Amino acid sequence: MSARSAAQRPGGIPPMPERNPKALREAIAAHAPQLLADFDRHWKRDIADAYDLARVPAFMALWWTEYALARDPGLDARVTDLEDRAAEAGDIAEARALLEQAAHLRREAGHSEPGQ
Repeated sequence: MSARSAAQRPGGIPPMPERNPKALREAIAAHAPQLLADFDRHWKRDIADAYDLARVPAFMALWWTEYALARDPGLDARVTDLEDRAAEAGDIAEARALLEQAAHLRREAGHSEPGQ
């Protein structure tokens, strides 16, 4: 991604990194440091000493989505608002609809590609 296209991103949202744990950790450290301790703790607990790397794709999918949300404060606030409203909803149908909206936004964020 060129410097010009990065500068044109709405609201100064940083681009997604290359899709590997090292690049993702660097992006989290630079743009969403509030996630770094949990990222490192999860990495050390589930991946760092593992002899079976089968868990890496699930780890990457989770943290890719978390970073995609955290790098965009507006989107992150929208998802949090939907989830909070669902928790307080008095009607199960309303809560379900709110959670479905939040899940849709999370899925969309998780489909972000490197450089987007």
